[in-house]
Amino acid sequence: MNSPLAQLLADHWDALMRWDPIFATACGDSRFNDRLPGADESHYQAWLIQLRGFRTRLAALDRSILSKDERLNYDIFARRLDSEIAELDYKAHFLPISKAGGFHIFFPDLHLLSPFDTVQDYENYLARLAAVSQYFEQSIDIMRAGLKAGFIPAHVTLSGVMESLSAHCVDDPAQSVFFQPFSDFPAAVGGVDQERLIDAAHQAIRGSVIPAYAGLVRFLEDEYLPGARNSIAAADLPDGRAFYQSRIRYFTTIDISAEAVHEIGQNEVRRIRAEMNDVIRQTGFHGDFQAFVEFLLRDPRFYVDTPEALLKETAYLMKRVDGELPRLFKTLPRLPYGLRSVPDFSAPGQTTAYYMPGTGDGTKAGFYYVNTYDLKSRPLYEIEALSLHEAVPGHHLQIALQQELTELPNFRRFSGFTVFEEGWALYAERLGLEMGFYSDPYSNFGRLSYEMWRACRLVVDTGLHALGWSRQRAIDFMAANTSSTLLNITNEVDRYIAWPGQALAYKMGELKIRELRARAEKVLGQRFDVREFHDVVLLAGAVPLDVLEMRVDEWIAATKS
Repeated sequence: MNSPLAQLLADHWDALMRWDPIFATACGDSRFNDRLPGADESHYQAWLIQLRGFRTRLAALDRSILSKDERLNYDIFARRLDSEIAELDYKAHFLPISKAGGFHIFFPDLHLLSPFDTVQDYENYLARLAAVSQYFEQSIDIMRAGLKAGFIPAHVTLSGVMESLSAHCVDDPAQSVFFQPFSDFPAAVGGVDQERLIDAAHQAIRGSVIPAYAGLVRFLEDEYLPGARNSIAAADLPDGRAFYQSRIRYFTTIDISAEAVHEIGQNEVRRIRAEMNDVIRQTGFHGDFQAFVEFLLRDPRFYVDTPEALLKETAYLMKRVDGELPRLFKTLPRLPYGLRSVPDFSAPGQTTAYYMPGTGDGTKAGFYYVNTYDLKSRPLYEIEALSLHEAVPGHHLQIALQQELTELPNFRRFSGFTVFEEGWALYAERLGLEMGFYSDPYSNFGRLSYEMWRACRLVVDTGLHALGWSRQRAIDFMAANTSSTLLNITNEVDRYIAWPGQALAYKMGELKIRELRARAEKVLGQRFDVREFHDVVLLAGAVPLDVLEMRVDEWIAATKS
């Protein structure tokens, strides 16, 4: 019989799976593979009522009688509920799309998440395709409501969205990315079924998917783009200052002001800039920082000519990294990862790379997506830091390992806190130094530039949303302090405008992990074991920073005694 807390966690998890069937599919729960979530305001309000009900039930439990593990689950669950309730209270769902992300970009990847082993799997996917039109209509209604309520998108965050939508308004359904599962069937799906499913796919794409994207194009042309605001700050939204402060806590798990984060960022920028200048001197280059950056951007030795060449360089590097992991890690995930190009329809407005987790049941691998658009914006000296962040020992290692911690409740296995996930991935970039990478000074400069990029985020995100910075000031600040191309910088700044607070997670999380490692090394001296330290950090999943600090301090005390 479940304890009251275990029953509460189980009830919440089942409710979450029903509320978001796509997330359920990602977690390996196939019960709702034929459904899409709702997207209208009643859907969000119903979930808000449920979350408040779960919070009331949690508060009614006597925490003092719980075991140590249960108290940890209690505290993390309370933090999770409070964060999600705040997001819904501040109406963040009124701004569901931008050029950096949203349902319009995610939906074409749905087939990568879904199983296609049986006829029923294909039927489930067809049911989802048929529901796309309704989902888009509800989302448009949400955006209309947002415009009326003052939740108006910044115009710059919508630049390029039209092009990504138009790519799906094809004349022939067989040319749609949504048709891909029907171009290659498994042996379990026979010829007669194949013909029927192909015909049904044509109908669903022609009757639901294409009209959905065409309708969203019309809405953007007629209403959303004309109604967008020229200002960029989250502070300009309804109750915007409080919303941004809530976002800081949501993404960092700590109570800290925008001004304090801004100052931490400025200090990190100064420190990293000094290290970058040292590396420039090591190369023997004669000139200042900006001249060196211009040299990096122009010299053809740092670039490849084809997408295939960039993917090959990346793949070779990652196999080298795989071989070094046991030196630093006792526990590695069983799930493998693969490499893919960012889809063409989203690549121009997409970031340099990203990671897509595998499914929780282990049937689909994780994937590291590399942007091969505009190859002159993808220098080779960035590959090491980028790949260590997105794949291993960064996102894939951490997220896949977390999914395999079956002793944890599901809400901790399949969700977490951005400050931990992104902080770990940035910390993982630095681990390359311990694994023998960055031996080339240009690659080491690329690592420092990536670290500088995350330090600049602390300055720029708070500057944009709380301190009155203009978009151009943010772009200029990034250009003056990193080696990134103008395309990458512009896309990143627009991402920060569209996604307030998220960019703070990386550096704030990494600084805490590095602080805790330095503390452990100082106290334990020769008894410090980096493989044990990484187990302590990783084997509770993605936790808030105060929980992480508690776990490390307990390990230090136990090891010392």
